[in-house]
Amino acid sequence: MAAGEPVLFDRNENRFGPAPACLEVLRKADTELLFNYTRAFRRGAYSDLSLRLAAMHGVDEHRIILGYGCEDILKEAVHHFVAPDEAVLIPSASWWYYTAIADEVGGITVQYPLIEEETTYRVDVDALIAQRERHAPALVLIASPNNPTGNRMPRADLIRVLEAYRDTPVVLDQAYFGLDPDEADDYAELVARFPRLVILRTFSKLFALAGVRIGYGITGTGLADFERFCARNLGYNRISERLALAALDSPDYYRDIARRMAADRERFYEFFRALPGCRIYDSAANFVLVRMPEHVCPGLKAVLDEAGLVIKFFTEPAFLGFARISLGTTEENARLLAAIETAWPAAAARVAASGDVA
Repeated sequence: MAAGEPVLFDRNENRFGPAPACLEVLRKADTELLFNYTRAFRRGAYSDLSLRLAAMHGVDEHRIILGYGCEDILKEAVHHFVAPDEAVLIPSASWWYYTAIADEVGGITVQYPLIEEETTYRVDVDALIAQRERHAPALVLIASPNNPTGNRMPRADLIRVLEAYRDTPVVLDQAYFGLDPDEADDYAELVARFPRLVILRTFSKLFALAGVRIGYGITGTGLADFERFCARNLGYNRISERLALAALDSPDYYRDIARRMAADRERFYEFFRALPGCRIYDSAANFVLVRMPEHVCPGLKAVLDEAGLVIKFFTEPAFLGFARISLGTTEENARLLAAIETAWPAAAARVAASGDVA
């Protein structure tokens, strides 16, 4: 980053950057990667990366869908499964893109509630299951961890939902998977139990390859039509594939990043829980959601913007007073917390003068 450039804590990018092995791929890339299609078809496969991911998750290679990030596969799912005026279930606080792609096909987004608790959000599973009879959804979208709340759906709750929607396509968006270093990667066994399930992963978040735009889906055994709909018979971007493979070959590097992020999340929790009127929510992602007294936000935003420290203050009516802070490097996070600590007395004085109480 050039001197004087702002530090973007509002983009949910991984500021640690990719593993050195990924940079080595770029240094060693030859022209053959540019002018030749993949030769994976000689092995009856779509690509080297899909073969690797299939082996990693224990599924047949045709059940790995590669895409231009998770957004690409989400769009394919909505366009494939949803007809005009059919319902798509989404969390009540979620990524705007879910609604945008449903609108593209004339679908109707129906929100299921996320309930705010003292230190977390949780899906109201009973309410989500009740939507089955009320709306007969064509597709259910579950984000775990969810953006912007950071909460992960507990396994028991997820199983309840999947059992209830066994005959309905369900997309489990796990774009932020892997940022909790203690979570086991055993979700792929669910696609054997639930044939209409698609699990989404990306190389944008943990693997710090957002600019490469590569994600993948793992499909259940009952989605052959969807697999054909998403097929890329001439393969995928071969340089992107090499970068993704290099990332997968660097588990120690990314495990270290996940541990550093987990430690920094704890520092954010401790910091904001010590500030009067603030609430911070447990997160399994590379960001934290913070609720502040509303009157604090404009002044705090002005100070941070002037310092080149950009965080996302929400303007939506249901989230006034909330900020989502993406984790930077440990050094960047320390700089941000120091800036907030310095600016807070004036902000708190403004709250006291206004009589606002969180």
